[in-house]
Parts: sequence; C-alpha cells; structure tokens
Amino acid sequence: MTTQSKAKDYSIYFQPPSLSDAKKRGKEDITVHYDFSIPEELRELGRDKYYLIQTYGCQMNEHDTETIKGLLEGLGYRATEDRRQADIILLNTCAVRENAEDKVFGELGHLKHLKTEKPSLLLGVCGCMSQEEATVNRILKKHPFVDLIFGTHNIHRLPFLVKEAMFSKEMVIEVWSKEGDIIENLPKKREGLKAWVNIMYGCDKFCTYCIVPYTRGKERSRRPEDVIAEVRELARQGYKEVMLLGQNVNAYGKDFEDLEYRFGDLMDDIRKIDIPRVRFTTSHPRDFDDHLIEVLAQKGNLMEHIHLPVQSGSNEVLKRMSRKYTREQYLELVAKIKAAIPDVVLTSDFIVGFPGETEEQFEETVALVREVGYDFAFTFIYSPREGTPAAGMEDTVPQDVKSRRLRRLNDVLSENMKRSNEKLLGQTVEVFVEGVSKNNDRVLAGRTRTNKLVHFEGPEELVGRLVQVHITDAPTFYIKGDWVQQAVVQ
Repeated sequence: MTTQSKAKDYSIYFQPPSLSDAKKRGKEDITVHYDFSIPEELRELGRDKYYLIQTYGCQMNEHDTETIKGLLEGLGYRATEDRRQADIILLNTCAVRENAEDKVFGELGHLKHLKTEKPSLLLGVCGCMSQEEATVNRILKKHPFVDLIFGTHNIHRLPFLVKEAMFSKEMVIEVWSKEGDIIENLPKKREGLKAWVNIMYGCDKFCTYCIVPYTRGKERSRRPEDVIAEVRELARQGYKEVMLLGQNVNAYGKDFEDLEYRFGDLMDDIRKIDIPRVRFTTSHPRDFDDHLIEVLAQKGNLMEHIHLPVQSGSNEVLKRMSRKYTREQYLELVAKIKAAIPDVVLTSDFIVGFPGETEEQFEETVALVREVGYDFAFTFIYSPREGTPAAGMEDTVPQDVKSRRLRRLNDVLSENMKRSNEKLLGQTVEVFVEGVSKNNDRVLAGRTRTNKLVHFEGPEELVGRLVQVHITDAPTFYIKGDWVQQAVVQ
C-alpha cells in the first residue's frame, strides 16, 4: 500500500490493527516458545548507536520497556537520555485515558523538528495506542515522519522491524490485532531495586469503558514452571521485591486445559521462594477466590496490601460498566479479606462522572470509600475510548460536576489515609529502602509491607535494604520516622 503526504511518498509495510479482529475471542491454541534468540547477523545492527525510550502508562508498559531495552541492546544499541545523541527513539504508549494519548501526540510534534535535523533518526510508536485503528490512521495522516509502529503482541519481532525500517527507509507498520503466542526467554534490561514479572497477558472482562481487552488481547497464562523459575532466578540475583503483573492476575490459570492450577496455587508456590517481598497487580473482584485469601493470610513474603479496583459504589453504574458484581458482593469479599488478614491495607481505582452517573449514585461511591476505609486510590474522571461500548453512551454529566465530584472523592480518601497513617504512630515497621530524597540527601524513602511511603534520615548505603523504622509523624501522603540502627533486616 502507498499513501501520499505533502512531505514525501511512503511505501508502507502495512499490517495495521483491526478493532473487529481484536474483539474476537476464539479457541485458538496458544503455543509457548522457548527458542527465542536474536539472529547473529542482526547483533551488530546498532553498533555505535544509541536508543531512547519514553514510557507512558502502567507497570505492564514499564515491563514491556525492559524487554524492548533488552532487545535493542542485543542489537548493539546503547542507552542514552540525550535526544540529540539518540539514533532511535521509541514512544511506548498507553491507551487507557485520553490525556495519555494527547501527551504522545504532543511529543511527536516536538520530535518532528529533531527528525528534520537528523533524517537518519528512527522514530517509533509502540504499546497500547498502536493497537488502535484510529491512532495508526492519525499517525499516517498527521505524523508521516514516524518510521516504525508495532504493537503489544509482537515485541519479539523488534529486531526484524528495526532492520526493515533502517534499510528499506519505508514506514514499517506491524500490529497484530489477534494475540500471538507466549515467547519465553526474551532479554530484559531491569533497572532499579524491584523486579516485575509477567504471569499472564490480556483480559477477557470487557468492561464497557476499557480499551485494554482490545489492545492486550485475550487472557493467556504463562506456565507455572516458567514463572517460578524466573522468580527463583531473581532471588538468586539478589532482588528483594518482585511484583507479579497481569491485566487481571486473579484470572491466572483459567485458560489451562491440562492442569488445575490457579493464582492461589502460584502464590503458594512463590511463597516458598527465598525472596523477601512479593506483590501483585492488578485484581478483579470477580476472580478473587477463597483459596487465594487463605494463601495470602499466611503472609511471610506475601505482603498485606491488596489493590482491589471497584470503580463505583453504585450497583446501577457497576451494571452499566459491566463489572459483573454488585456493591454487596464486593463488600462481602472485602469482609472475607479483612477477617483473614486483619492488618490488610486495601487500595482501589475509581471512575467518577461515568455516563449517566447521578449525584445519588456518586454519593454511594463516597459511602463505599468510608465503609471500606481505603488507604489510597487512583481516581479518574471518565474519558471515552473509541471502540468501547461506553463511548456510545450519552454523557450526561457536565465537566464541572465531574471535577467537583473528583475533588470530593479525593478529600474523603485523604481523610482515610491520614487516619490510617496515624494508627502507625509509635510503631516500628519494616521498610524497604528505595532511594534518597531529591530535596534532602540525608533523607531516605522506602515502603512498608502495606506499601506506605516512609521518610527517615539515614546513610545512603541503606538503599536496597530492609530496615526497621520507628514511626514518629503521620502526614497525609507519607509517614516519617527514625531508623532503628540496631535492626537492619537484610
């Protein structure tokens, strides 16, 4: 296919996304591949060249970036933070909210000037936005200087796509609308003190507001032995904390046809690995079963923090969202969790101003926040995503009302957080030290087991270690304390 632009003609290697294909859920077998390697002839492709990746969105995107970095370094590229030094710049994008897309297109506008100055620069867009038809069409029409577009299902194809873009000098578009197989043994460049581990891909929930089932495909679980082997290797490398990732980790194993093994079983096995802290995100209340609660209640290296998105406290809104649980069922689950893990900290996600949300329905959400006592929540004003059912619903809530509701919800959440933090006054808690404060090099920052942010004074060599901190002050968004010097845990 050839498209015309004012700048020049583009012959396009063209495999664009299809929303209709992305909606389909078939019975196709998913094959696990263990034989990935970068061909020898491509390993010098990026020699003496530099890459830069800008990542938007969730931890899954961050983890994808680790893989992209690993692949690029396998081609010989080196990392840089200097745009003018970079020979390839990739934007790894998020499609969940409109403002995330606006940022990416704004960034492309800035990069156009850089491309003009340095024509050899390869510019690429990947991630969830690339899985959307409208996004690819917009790039073709308004940003024809982009060299490469690929999606979430074919990251392992990056070495070949870079070669194609580099030598053919054509716009390369390869986006698989249907999910591919599971590719094990992809290189990763992990940075920092924590490690992310994918345990599954995709989502089959199809909430009416969410684009993720279309951009990430159907649910596919990695084999238990592969996940466990990766966590064991991270423990061997000295990582103190692992975060297990999935669009809906609670659905892990539902797609296995040859064994009965669910998320609770995986957590029980990982609980026995000698790594100090294990977390997971994110959960859907529908799949949070009793066995998982029993396993988490054993604690050990399983943290007593659970992120349990609810989105709304109104049954009518939950129904329009197609969340497929009621307020009562959610509260019953919360009661079970709190009974098994009395010191658990719950966090959540909320959308305000969903189409048709009345003031009474919003107040039901506020009441739920008070009843559950969330310590923290990610709160968003609803923004329509093209291709989702909610995008066709009549948006009856004025913008100023949405903004007012968001402020009110955040005020109630802040009250909860302040109250919860004050309960820790006088206690000594375990803290994983993550870094030095940007404002004061004598102050360290870390996280408790329940994921609360802690500031305290101490030497920089404590970064990356588990220490005990005596809590002395409880502001709203973090807590402060004194390092118990005799009690370095690890």
